Amino acid sequence: MKNKLLNKTLKQVYPYILLIGGIIGTLSAAILTYEKIELLKHPTKQLACDLNPILACGSVINTHQAAAFGFPNPFLGLIGFSIVATTGAAMLAGAKFKRWYWLSMQAGVTFAIAFVFWLQYQSIYEIGALCPFCMVVWAVTIPIFFYTTLYNLREKHIKTPAKLKSTVEFIQKHQGDIIILWYVITIALIAKRFWYYWSTLI
Repeated sequence: MKNKLLNKTLKQVYPYILLIGGIIGTLSAAILTYEKIELLKHPTKQLACDLNPILACGSVINTHQAAAFGFPNPFLGLIGFSIVATTGAAMLAGAKFKRWYWLSMQAGVTFAIAFVFWLQYQSIYEIGALCPFCMVVWAVTIPIFFYTTLYNLREKHIKTPAKLKSTVEFIQKHQGDIIILWYVITIALIAKRFWYYWSTLI
C-alpha cells in the first residue's frame, strides 16, 4: 500500500518538477546567452552577475570550459531545458509518451548531470570562480535527473534486475533525503574550496 502511494505521488509531482525545473533552466540559459553576447560586444563590460571575486559570471563565461563543444554551453541549456519544460507541460495536459521517448529523456538527463559534474569540478577547482546562473542550472538539473531516473525505473521503462528492486524502493522511500544530501555535499565542497574568501566576510 505504501509503495503504491509513493508511486502515485511520484506520478503527480514529476510533471511539475519537469515544468518548473525546465522553465528555470531555460531562463538561466537565456540570461547566460545574453551575458555572453554582451561580452562579445563589450569585452570589458562588468556583468550584472559579477558580484565579487568568487561569484562572477564573467570569470567563467570567458573560459574555454564555457564552450566545451565549440559553442557557448548555454545553447545546450536553451534546447535541453525547453524540451524538459515542454514534456512536463504535455504530461500535465494528459499526454502519454512511448518507451523510446523516456529512454531518450533518460539519455539526455544523464548527459546533463554528467556535464554538470564536469562543470562543477572545472568551476570549483580549475577556474576558481562561480557563476550564479550556472549554479541555478546545477540546482535544477539534479532533481530533473533524479526524478526522471526514478520515474523510468518505477514505470519499468528501464528494466530493473530483481536483486536491485529493494534498492529502488529504498531510493524512492528516501528521495527527499537523497536530494537534500546531494545539495549539502555540493555546498560543502564549495564552502571548503573558497573558505579563504568566505572567512573574510565573517
